[in-house]
Amino acid sequence: MKFLNRSLVSLHATATSAEDAIRQAGGLLQQAGLVEKAYLDAMVDSYEKNGPYFVLAPGIAIPHARPEDGVHEACVALLQLKEGVPFGHSANDPVRLVFALGASSSDEHLELLQRLVTLLNDPKNVELLLGARDYQEIEHVMGGESA
Repeated sequence: MKFLNRSLVSLHATATSAEDAIRQAGGLLQQAGLVEKAYLDAMVDSYEKNGPYFVLAPGIAIPHARPEDGVHEACVALLQLKEGVPFGHSANDPVRLVFALGASSSDEHLELLQRLVTLLNDPKNVELLLGARDYQEIEHVMGGESA
């Protein structure tokens, strides 16, 4: 399982749209060989068909698709945006933290979501993730989670 490893975190990014943000976050997973390019397309398709259902909290989106869309290994990447991007969610826009999630089974999906929710349930962690200037600060935040 790859969970916010150094190569899966991009800080101070800029995105022109929700689709761009989803593709950038998913691209981190693709570059690491954890998902196929088709998985990025599937995440965007899911967003276009179903709307911003994965914008789960103010400023936080967790785009994902189905395992059969091209996931090789359970993984989570983080795209931290300098400026928030509207995803079309009435309460939680704009989004600044995009966690691309890939799971190859429903059990993995739940396990990854549980780890993310544990991390993001603490408002201090969210604030630290929003303000992180380098990967060491991300590692520090994750050190506080029980993995």
